[in-house]
Amino acid sequence: MAKAKKQPRPKAETPKGFADYFAAEVSERKAMLDTIAGVYELYGFEALESPAVETVEALGKFLPDVDRPNAGVFAWQEDTQTDKPGDWLALRYDLTAPLARVYAQFRAELPSPYRRYAMGPVWRNEKPGPGRFRQFYQCDADTVGAASVAADAEICSMLADTLEAVGIERGDYVVRVNNRKILNGVMEVAGLLDPAEPAKFLDVRGIVLRAIDKLDRLGTDGVCALLGEGRKDDSGDVTKGAELTSDQIAIVMGFLDAKVADGGATVRRLSDLVGSSTIGRQGVGELEYIAELMDAQGYGADRVVIDPSVVRGLGYYTGPVFEADLTFEILDDNGRPRQFGSVAGGGRYDDLVKRFTGQEVPATGVSIGVDRLLAALRAKGRASGIQRGPVVVTVMDRERMADYQAMAAELRNAGIRAEVYLGNPKNFGNQLKYADKRNSPVAVIEGGDEKARSVVQIKDLILGAKIAKDATLAEWQSQPAQVEVARADLVAEVRRILARTP
Repeated sequence: MAKAKKQPRPKAETPKGFADYFAAEVSERKAMLDTIAGVYELYGFEALESPAVETVEALGKFLPDVDRPNAGVFAWQEDTQTDKPGDWLALRYDLTAPLARVYAQFRAELPSPYRRYAMGPVWRNEKPGPGRFRQFYQCDADTVGAASVAADAEICSMLADTLEAVGIERGDYVVRVNNRKILNGVMEVAGLLDPAEPAKFLDVRGIVLRAIDKLDRLGTDGVCALLGEGRKDDSGDVTKGAELTSDQIAIVMGFLDAKVADGGATVRRLSDLVGSSTIGRQGVGELEYIAELMDAQGYGADRVVIDPSVVRGLGYYTGPVFEADLTFEILDDNGRPRQFGSVAGGGRYDDLVKRFTGQEVPATGVSIGVDRLLAALRAKGRASGIQRGPVVVTVMDRERMADYQAMAAELRNAGIRAEVYLGNPKNFGNQLKYADKRNSPVAVIEGGDEKARSVVQIKDLILGAKIAKDATLAEWQSQPAQVEVARADLVAEVRRILARTP
């Protein structure tokens, strides 16, 4: 009889395109989400939590990758082994499509306008790459049911306030604003949009939009190539172009070149570009109104600017669009300086809820990429990625575990993180190594002698490490990292040490 083949052990490895997040990263993200939620609530938005799973029908062609509807999701079908297979379900791709479904489903009970924010992970079934994951956090705020572009202006001011609240200093960011109606007007002037037949030239307009959206990465020459015959990248791959004429390319590039330092002058140049296009002139008027509202609230060009190069890649935007860019430099993987780039974006999408209701429902919103924002703070040295651990109560005598647990309980009751060492206490050095690995600020020591004298030893681990690394002998002697205090003063002494520990 053949011997049963032994099953191989599973590999202990993170799935491709995903990441594990440990204590410090989780705590930093939570703190950031709490800060962002505080700003959103200050503006009157309220929280909404919807399922991580939606029907594919609800997500549908309004996925961000409009060229591959449904292809970018993790999806499965229910009851496939039965005579009547069930719905196709998918992990949510973003937080906007679920909002459209929620609003359509509960609109009779919700206030109008409905102002909601949502935070959580989203999943995209796309090829992963450096810094590009299949699961990441988003933090959205949207207003549904407000037709006035005052709602868009409010999103822009709130976005600026949010960036500053989480630690991005003024001068290190800018919120860039444009209007898709203006671009549609430019397309009409270029002969790429027929208001009487909107579906005509749809594929070409998609190529143009994607080309414009790559201006920061490819520069004007790269965009011109994509507007024309196409572009070959460094690897030899060719991207098909829009095949516009030289006159059409000039019109589109004129749109991108319209930005000048003066926002009012930029709007005037855009007005000239759209000519008599009705939708283009609507867009110019809306952009002027947003600029007026920004000015009235004190959001100058150092925070919010008019920028025609902002088009946003999503197919469902219908009016104002905006992005938040971080303007400070970092080094790329090759050591070359570059701007950090976009950490948030959004715009108006008046057609999304219509899929469910049959009626146009105005909506606008923004999505912040939380993980990118955290990476930006780390790049600026405003987030360490290191979390201070708990106070560790060491174990000198196995038989006195109750005493050590009592110490930890006293510290916890005082609001101080604390734990008793639960490994093998035989080697005291290993206990201190454990505390060091936990990044613990303090170790508490009470052997039999200390117990008899009603005292404890308090070891300042942060100061001890610093003295060992930098201090002279005289400094080491004047700043002992371990002190003996009365047992009754345990909590007070630990508090004193923690107060001076960064």
